[in-house]
Amino acid sequence: MFYHYPDKTRLDRVVAKQKVLAHTKGSNKLRERFRDEVEQITWHAKIAPSTLNIPSTKDVPELQVFVVTLKGEALHDDVLSAIDHAIPFPIVFELQGPNGVCVKAAYKCPSQADANKWVTDDSYLSRGWHAKDAERHPLPPAIHLQALYHQWLSKLIPVPKRGGERLEEQLARFSAASALEKQAEKLEKRLRSTKQFNRKVELNAELRGIRKQITEYIAH
Repeated sequence: MFYHYPDKTRLDRVVAKQKVLAHTKGSNKLRERFRDEVEQITWHAKIAPSTLNIPSTKDVPELQVFVVTLKGEALHDDVLSAIDHAIPFPIVFELQGPNGVCVKAAYKCPSQADANKWVTDDSYLSRGWHAKDAERHPLPPAIHLQALYHQWLSKLIPVPKRGGERLEEQLARFSAASALEKQAEKLEKRLRSTKQFNRKVELNAELRGIRKQITEYIAH
Protein backbone atom coordinates (compact mmCIF):
# COMPACT_ATOMS: atom_id res chain seq x y z
CA MET A 1 0.00 0.00 0.00
CA PHE A 2 1.44 3.35 -1.06
CA TYR A 3 0.46 6.40 0.96
CA HIS A 4 0.54 10.10 0.25
CA TYR A 5 2.27 12.02 3.03
CA PRO A 6 0.72 15.40 3.90
CA ASP A 7 2.96 18.41 3.28
CA LYS A 8 3.29 19.12 7.01
CA THR A 9 4.92 15.71 7.53
CA ARG A 10 7.49 16.08 4.75
CA LEU A 11 11.15 16.65 5.65
CA ASP A 12 13.16 15.34 2.68
CA ARG A 13 16.49 15.55 4.50
CA VAL A 14 19.43 13.58 3.14
CA VAL A 15 21.02 11.33 5.78
CA ALA A 16 24.76 10.65 5.43
CA LYS A 17 25.54 6.94 5.22
CA GLN A 18 28.48 7.42 7.60
CA LYS A 19 26.14 8.83 10.25
CA VAL A 20 24.08 5.64 10.15
CA LEU A 21 27.18 3.43 10.29
CA ALA A 22 28.52 5.42 13.25
CA HIS A 23 25.52 4.17 15.30
CA THR A 24 26.15 0.51 14.46
CA LYS A 25 28.86 -2.06 15.01
CA GLY A 26 28.92 -2.53 11.28
CA SER A 27 31.14 -5.20 9.73
CA ASN A 28 33.21 -4.55 6.62
CA LYS A 29 30.55 -6.45 4.67
CA LEU A 30 27.84 -4.07 5.88
CA ARG A 31 29.97 -1.06 4.95
CA GLU A 32 30.46 -2.55 1.49
CA ARG A 33 26.69 -2.97 1.12
CA PHE A 34 26.09 0.68 2.04
CA ARG A 35 28.73 1.69 -0.50
CA ASP A 36 27.70 -0.66 -3.31
CA GLU A 37 23.91 -0.84 -2.91
CA VAL A 38 22.81 2.56 -1.56
CA GLU A 39 22.80 5.72 -3.66
CA GLN A 40 21.09 7.93 -1.06
CA ILE A 41 19.13 7.77 2.19
CA THR A 42 16.44 10.42 2.68
CA TRP A 43 14.44 11.10 5.82
CA HIS A 44 11.30 11.65 3.81
CA ALA A 45 8.53 12.19 6.36
CA LYS A 46 7.94 12.45 10.09
CA ILE A 47 4.48 11.38 11.22
CA ALA A 48 3.94 12.71 14.74
CA PRO A 49 1.41 14.70 16.77
CA SER A 50 3.27 17.89 15.75
CA THR A 51 2.99 17.13 12.01
CA LEU A 52 -0.26 15.17 11.84
CA ASN A 53 -3.20 15.76 14.15
CA ILE A 54 -3.08 12.32 15.75
CA PRO A 55 -2.03 11.37 19.31
CA SER A 56 1.12 9.39 20.03
CA THR A 57 1.42 6.33 22.30
CA LYS A 58 4.22 5.04 24.51
CA ASP A 59 5.09 2.34 21.95
CA VAL A 60 4.80 4.63 18.91
CA PRO A 61 5.69 8.24 19.84
CA GLU A 62 6.54 8.99 16.18
CA LEU A 63 6.60 7.20 12.83
CA GLN A 64 9.36 7.85 10.31
CA VAL A 65 9.38 7.29 6.55
CA PHE A 66 12.81 6.79 4.96
CA VAL A 67 13.40 6.62 1.21
CA VAL A 68 16.41 4.54 0.18
CA THR A 69 17.52 5.12 -3.42
CA LEU A 70 19.32 2.05 -4.76
CA LYS A 71 22.33 1.87 -7.04
CA GLY A 72 21.19 -1.48 -8.45
CA GLU A 73 18.19 -3.79 -8.32
CA ALA A 74 18.64 -5.23 -4.82
CA LEU A 75 19.19 -4.12 -1.24
CA HIS A 76 20.17 -6.46 1.56
CA ASP A 77 17.97 -6.32 4.67
CA ASP A 78 21.13 -5.78 6.77
CA VAL A 79 21.21 -2.21 5.45
CA LEU A 80 17.63 -1.55 6.59
CA SER A 81 18.38 -3.18 9.94
CA ALA A 82 21.37 -0.84 10.44
CA ILE A 83 19.17 2.20 9.77
CA ASP A 84 16.50 0.83 12.10
CA HIS A 85 19.06 0.39 14.89
CA ALA A 86 20.34 3.95 14.39
CA ILE A 87 16.89 5.58 14.65
CA PRO A 88 14.92 5.19 17.93
CA PHE A 89 11.47 5.17 16.31
CA PRO A 90 9.50 2.80 14.07
CA ILE A 91 10.40 3.25 10.39
CA VAL A 92 8.64 2.46 7.14
CA PHE A 93 11.05 2.28 4.20
CA GLU A 94 10.38 3.07 0.56
CA LEU A 95 13.03 1.55 -1.69
CA GLN A 96 13.41 3.19 -5.08
CA GLY A 97 15.30 1.41 -7.83
CA PRO A 98 15.20 0.20 -11.46
CA ASN A 99 12.34 -2.18 -10.59
CA GLY A 100 10.13 0.62 -9.26
CA VAL A 101 9.16 1.23 -5.62
CA CYS A 102 8.99 -1.26 -2.77
CA VAL A 103 7.67 -0.58 0.75
CA LYS A 104 9.39 -2.55 3.51
CA ALA A 105 9.23 -2.49 7.30
CA ALA A 106 10.05 -4.67 10.29
CA TYR A 107 7.94 -4.62 13.45
CA LYS A 108 9.68 -2.39 15.98
CA CYS A 109 8.76 -1.69 19.62
CA PRO A 110 10.40 -0.54 22.86
CA SER A 111 12.34 -3.22 24.73
CA GLN A 112 10.53 -4.59 27.78
CA ALA A 113 13.89 -4.95 29.54
CA ASP A 114 15.06 -1.40 28.82
CA ALA A 115 12.59 1.33 27.83
CA ASN A 116 15.42 3.33 26.24
CA LYS A 117 16.14 0.57 23.73
CA TRP A 118 14.15 -0.69 20.77
CA VAL A 119 13.63 -4.23 19.52
CA THR A 120 13.37 -4.76 15.75
CA ASP A 121 11.97 -7.95 14.27
CA ASP A 122 14.36 -9.94 12.06
CA SER A 123 11.83 -10.24 9.25
CA TYR A 124 11.25 -7.35 6.84
CA LEU A 125 7.71 -7.32 5.50
CA SER A 126 6.90 -6.38 1.94
CA ARG A 127 4.39 -6.90 -0.87
CA GLY A 128 7.06 -6.58 -3.56
CA TRP A 129 7.89 -4.05 -6.23
CA HIS A 130 5.41 -1.73 -7.92
CA ALA A 131 5.56 0.90 -10.65
CA LYS A 132 6.99 4.26 -9.58
CA ASP A 133 3.75 5.96 -10.57
CA ALA A 134 1.60 3.54 -8.53
CA GLU A 135 -1.48 5.20 -7.07
CA ARG A 136 -1.02 6.65 -3.60
CA HIS A 137 -3.80 6.82 -1.02
CA PRO A 138 -4.39 9.08 1.99
CA LEU A 139 -3.09 7.72 5.29
CA PRO A 140 -5.84 5.58 6.86
CA PRO A 141 -7.84 7.07 9.75
CA ALA A 142 -6.59 5.93 13.17
CA ILE A 143 -7.23 6.87 16.79
CA HIS A 144 -3.47 7.12 17.51
CA LEU A 145 -0.07 6.51 15.93
CA GLN A 146 0.19 2.94 17.18
CA ALA A 147 -3.08 2.04 15.46
CA LEU A 148 -1.83 3.68 12.25
CA TYR A 149 1.49 1.81 12.46
CA HIS A 150 -0.23 -1.52 13.07
CA GLN A 151 -2.60 -0.99 10.12
CA TRP A 152 0.35 -0.15 7.90
CA LEU A 153 2.35 -3.22 8.90
CA SER A 154 -0.69 -5.47 8.66
CA LYS A 155 -1.09 -4.56 4.97
CA LEU A 156 2.57 -5.50 4.34
CA ILE A 157 2.25 -9.01 5.82
CA PRO A 158 1.83 -11.53 2.99
CA VAL A 159 -0.86 -13.46 4.91
CA PRO A 160 -4.29 -11.78 5.19
CA LYS A 161 -5.49 -10.53 8.55
CA ARG A 162 -8.26 -12.52 10.19
CA GLY A 163 -11.27 -10.89 11.82
CA GLY A 164 -10.46 -9.57 15.29
CA GLU A 165 -6.81 -10.62 15.01
CA ARG A 166 -4.09 -8.46 16.58
CA LEU A 167 -0.96 -7.54 14.62
CA GLU A 168 1.22 -9.72 16.86
CA GLU A 169 -0.99 -12.74 16.09
CA GLN A 170 -0.89 -12.07 12.35
CA LEU A 171 2.92 -11.74 12.51
CA ALA A 172 3.19 -15.00 14.48
CA ARG A 173 1.15 -16.84 11.83
CA PHE A 174 3.32 -15.44 9.07
CA SER A 175 6.53 -16.39 10.93
CA ALA A 176 5.25 -19.93 11.53
CA ALA A 177 4.26 -20.32 7.87
CA SER A 178 7.66 -18.98 6.74
CA ALA A 179 9.52 -21.42 9.01
CA LEU A 180 7.46 -24.33 7.68
CA GLU A 181 8.11 -23.16 4.11
CA LYS A 182 11.86 -23.47 4.75
CA GLN A 183 11.33 -26.97 6.14
CA ALA A 184 9.34 -27.88 3.04
CA GLU A 185 12.12 -26.62 0.75
CA LYS A 186 14.69 -28.75 2.58
CA LEU A 187 12.42 -31.80 2.35
CA GLU A 188 11.92 -31.27 -1.37
CA LYS A 189 15.71 -31.24 -1.88
CA ARG A 190 16.06 -34.46 0.09
CA LEU A 191 13.22 -35.98 -1.88
CA ARG A 192 14.92 -35.20 -5.19
CA SER A 193 18.17 -36.82 -4.07
CA THR A 194 16.59 -39.90 -2.43
CA LYS A 195 16.67 -43.09 -4.47
CA GLN A 196 14.98 -45.48 -2.02
CA PHE A 197 11.27 -45.92 -2.73
CA ASN A 198 10.15 -46.43 0.88
CA ARG A 199 12.06 -43.36 1.99
CA LYS A 200 10.46 -41.33 -0.82
CA VAL A 201 7.01 -42.38 0.43
CA GLU A 202 7.89 -41.26 3.99
CA LEU A 203 9.28 -37.92 2.83
CA ASN A 204 6.24 -37.30 0.61
CA ALA A 205 3.90 -37.94 3.54
CA GLU A 206 5.92 -35.58 5.74
CA LEU A 207 5.90 -32.94 3.01
CA ARG A 208 2.10 -33.19 2.58
CA GLY A 209 1.69 -32.70 6.34
CA ILE A 210 3.84 -29.56 6.30
CA ARG A 211 2.02 -28.17 3.25
CA LYS A 212 -1.29 -28.74 5.04
CA GLN A 213 -0.01 -26.83 8.09
CA ILE A 214 1.15 -23.95 5.88
CA THR A 215 -2.29 -23.75 4.25
CA GLU A 216 -3.93 -23.58 7.69
CA TYR A 217 -1.59 -20.77 8.81
CA ILE A 218 -2.10 -18.61 5.73
CA ALA A 219 -5.86 -19.15 5.35
CA HIS A 220 -8.00 -16.05 5.85
